Amino acid sequence: MRTLLTFTTVLICSKLVWSGYLEADQDVLVPEEWTNVGRVSPFEELELTFALKQNNVDLLEEKLRLSSDPISPLYGKHLSLDEVASLVRPSDLTQKLIHYWLQSHGVTNCLTIRTQDFLQCTMSAEVAETLLPGSKFHRYVRDGQSVVRSSSPYSVPDAVHQHLDFVGGVHRFPPKGLDVSTALSNRRHRHYKPGLHVGVTPSILRARYNLTAADVGSGQNNSQAVAQFLEQYYHPADLAEFMSMFGRSFQHLSKVDRVVGTQGAGKAGLEASLDVEYIMSTGANISTWVFTNPGRHESQEPFLQWMIVLSNMSDLPWVHTISYGDDEDSLSVAYMTRINTEFMKAGVRGVSLLFASGDSGAGCRHLTKGENSFRPSFPASSPYVTTVGGTSFKNPFKVTYEVTDYISGGGFSNIFKMPDYQASAVAGYLKATAAGLPPQTYFNTSGRAYPDLAALSDNYWVVSNRVPIPWVSGTSASTPVVGGILALINDQRLQKGLPVLGFLNPRLYQLNGQALFDVTEGCHLSCLDEKVQGKGFCAAPSWDPVTGWGTPNYPALLAALLDK
Repeated sequence: MRTLLTFTTVLICSKLVWSGYLEADQDVLVPEEWTNVGRVSPFEELELTFALKQNNVDLLEEKLRLSSDPISPLYGKHLSLDEVASLVRPSDLTQKLIHYWLQSHGVTNCLTIRTQDFLQCTMSAEVAETLLPGSKFHRYVRDGQSVVRSSSPYSVPDAVHQHLDFVGGVHRFPPKGLDVSTALSNRRHRHYKPGLHVGVTPSILRARYNLTAADVGSGQNNSQAVAQFLEQYYHPADLAEFMSMFGRSFQHLSKVDRVVGTQGAGKAGLEASLDVEYIMSTGANISTWVFTNPGRHESQEPFLQWMIVLSNMSDLPWVHTISYGDDEDSLSVAYMTRINTEFMKAGVRGVSLLFASGDSGAGCRHLTKGENSFRPSFPASSPYVTTVGGTSFKNPFKVTYEVTDYISGGGFSNIFKMPDYQASAVAGYLKATAAGLPPQTYFNTSGRAYPDLAALSDNYWVVSNRVPIPWVSGTSASTPVVGGILALINDQRLQKGLPVLGFLNPRLYQLNGQALFDVTEGCHLSCLDEKVQGKGFCAAPSWDPVTGWGTPNYPALLAALLDK
């Protein structure tokens, strides 16, 4: 058990004040795949991100609720970036105090953003360790990646503590990402009977989800995006080849319209290739952006960098899909709570954020000898994003109905309470399946439950580094598929003069499963112990914590989402 508060003396404004941990519950254990190669030089340049306390977060949440609830007269009344900035901008006192604190340590090379709630500052490691008592910066390496992180908790002066949420770039190692490559290697040696199709391609997806050749984008004011981290890059030549192979039956684009960030010069990543190729297959003929973070600064947190970029751009694509996640228990509550506010800032502007639910089923966390619990993933467990699970065809390699993909992430948050929009649906699931549920010591029945919906996540074809690769699997595949479908619906809404969908969940749960293919078979994996024996939750009629409400039936979903 970590101590919540530690005290050292620091000098600010000529007064001695106490200093306390800003993220007392942040896991500072170094993941086993990272190797410590030593302390950094005192003169090593670091770039740290200071998350300033925001104003009116409760009001922001209320505005998001009203703008995303079809019953509300304010439905679809989204805010501009300037309006969001005026709402959440930190107080003058907060800004002046944080600037004074930094400048008193010689930190003057700082940049802010439109909302003024983040400061990104460059300083030496020696200054950083003085600024943040307790921090000790080391360099860690993994598979050619290098990051600089502190091996111990950091603290800040008490006068500063109440004006900051956290400092980025001190903790939080980049996760491995979702298991796209692993899924490929684990599943590639299956044997298939002659006459069956050989994997999921755009034409298979369009057949299953009832997209015709005419169901492509045509609006000029519509766009969609994927975000890439961990030095994942797509190659334009791969996208062009993929579309020439698999896009012959529908109108499409073969080039990304905009890259935000810097594309690396190395090999294309399987994850990035998958995301770009499939959002542009279902969201066909829609302008597509790629947000990429190459990790130029070893002290950057790439996911946080992406969130900051969103808060600094007036014009954004309306749909973003992200195949990225980490264990809830590895992150501080302060960090996740602040990231949730960033999601609200995007949602109230009309942006739909879709996150993959993960590829570890319910997950498993070892608590004590013989005691385990399920392990929810964040941001999948955020109440302010739409989370996408995964399915497989019942009859592999025929376009049949879908069942649970056993890797599909899902469960209940241990941090965030269940939002009102899903309370009834989740209560119905828990009551209907009570006899077959895992022991309640494994999950939090009052937490935010996920996923919200699903799509096929098994046996995809991807072109990466000019090579067609079969049998790629994971919720990294299902998420851009759903994102493209929502972008198509936005296209139709915009042509009718309707606002974009924005934060989808309140409306999705009001549909009560309408316009979606219900998935009622299959369970996902979890802890391999005597109590649950590797089985987590199971699919059931209506909503479930494996596939959500089910998978899209495009024409029906379009009709349901065009009525207001």
